[in-house]
Amino acid sequence: MAEKTKRVVPRGEAFKDQTEALPFSPRCIKDEIEEYIFDSHRDLFSALDLVFFDTTSIYFEGNGGQNLGRRGHSKDHRPDLKQMVVGAVIDDNGRPICCEMWPGNTADVKTLIPISDRLRERFHIGRFCLVADRGMISAETIKELESSKRKLPYILGARMRKVSSIKHDILCRGGRYREVYPEGITSKDPAPLKVKEIWQSGKRYIVCLNMKQARKDAAGSTGHS
Repeated sequence: MAEKTKRVVPRGEAFKDQTEALPFSPRCIKDEIEEYIFDSHRDLFSALDLVFFDTTSIYFEGNGGQNLGRRGHSKDHRPDLKQMVVGAVIDDNGRPICCEMWPGNTADVKTLIPISDRLRERFHIGRFCLVADRGMISAETIKELESSKRKLPYILGARMRKVSSIKHDILCRGGRYREVYPEGITSKDPAPLKVKEIWQSGKRYIVCLNMKQARKDAAGSTGHS
């Protein structure tokens, strides 16, 4: 009997059927693997309460990258090279769900709506809370998340001192902080954290205070004055 040989398929090999492909990135084996792993952890009572999303840039040298390779804001401090923007999505257990790629000149704020739509399309997730950092926030993004088409709950970081409404109306509002973590003794202890809740114009803000970091920031600003 002839010995069977296994064919190793590269994870980046594209499918013939590109129905769900992005305009600049083909649907490939990688996508199928992500969807299979996600489905293998699902059951009748599975829920996806929180989804965490962040991006980074990856530069490359040499040829290739005709569709994705662009010059943009380089987080690696290599503006001279072409790069790709990669977004990773994980669940509230720290388990990766998927990653997506965009051309290297794509701004972070332009990735949040596409990734929320792709999650629903690829993994058939009806409702989830999207968590992302302050680089994803804009009036247009929030409008889209709250639209009747999506109605997605979200938690977004806010630029505290760069948005006048937050600087004057939120940060200056009185109220008692609730301690989440006390200031620790060793470096392995959680960072000290206090929080307070403020409602403004129908939106809920959670103001976070790290006294240890606040003292460092104060000392740094004093040293430079």
